[in-house]
Amino acid sequence: MPTRDYKETIRERVINDPPFKKVLLEEALVCLLSGDVDTGKAVLKDYIKATTGFENLSKNIDKKPESLIRMLGPKGNPTANNLFKIISHIQKKEKLKFKVSVSD
Repeated sequence: MPTRDYKETIRERVINDPPFKKVLLEEALVCLLSGDVDTGKAVLKDYIKATTGFENLSKNIDKKPESLIRMLGPKGNPTANNLFKIISHIQKKEKLKFKVSVSD
């Protein structure tokens, strides 16, 4: 029985299930903010692949696609500046406003 690549599955679900797209992005941000940087980078990378793509993103934040892929990879270490450029671009592109709340 043939199996599909999970990245194809994510892309299809992002296209066909708009709430899932937001949840995927939210999960990436929650992971990053809670200190689970590796998971946050991985989910953010999947989100980018399923939506805007690295080629398009690179043109908008003036970074090479290869650099973006590398910085969000398992051994990547994006600077805060680069990470926030990526997040800012996504926020504008998706017409979203992120809110951070503090809880006990």
